Amino acid sequence: MPDKLKIGNREFTSRLIVGTGKYPDYETMVRALEASGTEIVTVAVRRVNLTDRSRESLLDYIDTEKYLILPNTAGCYTAEDAIRTAFLAREAGMCEMVKLEVIGDEKTLFPDTEQLIKAAEYLVKEGFTVLPYTNDDPVVAKKLEDVGCAAVMPLAAPIGSGLGIRNPYNLKIILEQSNVPVIVDAGVGTASDAAIAMELGCDGVLMNTGIAGAKDPVLMAEAMKQAVEAGRKAFLAGRIPKKLYATASSPLDGTFF
Repeated sequence: MPDKLKIGNREFTSRLIVGTGKYPDYETMVRALEASGTEIVTVAVRRVNLTDRSRESLLDYIDTEKYLILPNTAGCYTAEDAIRTAFLAREAGMCEMVKLEVIGDEKTLFPDTEQLIKAAEYLVKEGFTVLPYTNDDPVVAKKLEDVGCAAVMPLAAPIGSGLGIRNPYNLKIILEQSNVPVIVDAGVGTASDAAIAMELGCDGVLMNTGIAGAKDPVLMAEAMKQAVEAGRKAFLAGRIPKKLYATASSPLDGTFF
């Protein structure tokens, strides 16, 4: 059977979600999205013109027959602001699925978890499929699941830092307790970071800067696609246990020729 990523009532073949910001130009963005194999692209609602469609917009360059546009509430610092932004996106014709961000600190861009849970609970009750960007705190992740979020998206490291997964142990706890998909969001810098996330058992990876900020975004997008696929396969295959001492790879008994 195909290995599908299920979020809410939707299924996806690709487990890589890609952002649309920070590219040098729209042409590069289009080529990178194609190379990534993604089926979901995130768009920051506050950074696109939703009222005057006669002007050039990011949305003009995204093929909605090929990609699901996932609006996100980037740049919001209160639950009320995030809720308002989510409703604006839905009224503009975007899907009911929303990447929920409520930032708590301008320098680190870490989430305000209290405001995040508040906004998530409200939006779930209003019929949104909520995918919250959160820190790697297992307690907060469980609370977000309990209020009805369709997935939890813990950070690997601060947004745009490229530091990779800083705390795999917290991610393991989140994975153990979660009954919804766990998608690593933020901090992925290169293909090995994405592979590690998938090898841990994460259901997907969301990234923007790691691709858009690379010297060759299109080539990096292809690398990220392959890393996510390889990491997923390695997780499903089941790695060998780590051992302190050597184990012969060839049997020492039996018939030799």
